[in-house]
Amino acid sequence: MLGASFKSPTTGLLSNLRTAFLGERNGLCVSSVPVTRVGFVRKTIECKESRIGKQPIAVPSNVTVMLEGQDIKVKGPLGELSLVYPREVKVERDDSGILKVSKAVETRRANQMHGLFRTLTDNMVVGVSKGFDKKLQMVGVGYRGTLEGNDLVLNLGFSHPVRMTIPDGLKVKVEENTRITVSGYDKSAVGQFAASIRKWRPPEPYKGKGVKYIDEVVRRKEGKAGKKK
Repeated sequence: MLGASFKSPTTGLLSNLRTAFLGERNGLCVSSVPVTRVGFVRKTIECKESRIGKQPIAVPSNVTVMLEGQDIKVKGPLGELSLVYPREVKVERDDSGILKVSKAVETRRANQMHGLFRTLTDNMVVGVSKGFDKKLQMVGVGYRGTLEGNDLVLNLGFSHPVRMTIPDGLKVKVEENTRITVSGYDKSAVGQFAASIRKWRPPEPYKGKGVKYIDEVVRRKEGKAGKKK
C-alpha cells in the first residue's frame, strides 16, 4: 500500500503566504525594493530683534529707578511700582540714566518677552510721573453717576443703583453726572476699573444707550421696519 500524505488547507495557505512574503517559493529569491533613509536637516531659527524692545526708555529727573538683579522698582511723585523680569530678558541703565531692555538669550520666547517687558517698563515710568486716565460717557435718559465717599454710584436703568468701591491708588471724577474719569499711576488698574464700569451697561447698537468710552465708536444698526400695509 502506497503511503499517502495529507496537507491541511490552512497549513498550505500559511505556507504560501510565508513563501510569498519571504521570497522562498520554489527556490527562487524575490528581491525587495531598497529603502532609502530620510535625513532631517536642523535649521537654526533666527530671532529678529523686536522693534519696540530695542527702543530706549528715557527716565525723568523726578523718577527714581532701583535695579536688583531681575527686579526693578520705579518711584515717582504719583506712586511706586515694581516688576520682576523673566530670565529671558534683562534691563540695564547707562550713565545718562536711560533704561535699555535687551534679550539675555536668543530664543523665540525671549523675542516675544522683549517687546512686552519694554512696554511694561515704559508704562511704569510714565505712570509714576504723569499718570494715566480713562474717560467714559453715559448715554440714556436717567443715566447718571455720583460719588458717595469712596464709592461710585451709578443709575443705569436697573431697579436699584449700582455701587462700586473705588480701588486704592485710583481716583474717579464725575462731571455733569454723565462723564466719568478714572485716573491713576497703574495703567492696568485704570483700564480694569474703567472696563468694569462699562460692563454694567455696554452701549447697545440701536439707540446707543449705555456706558461707552469717550473715543469709542459704536456701530449703529437700523431698527426693524414696521409692517407694510
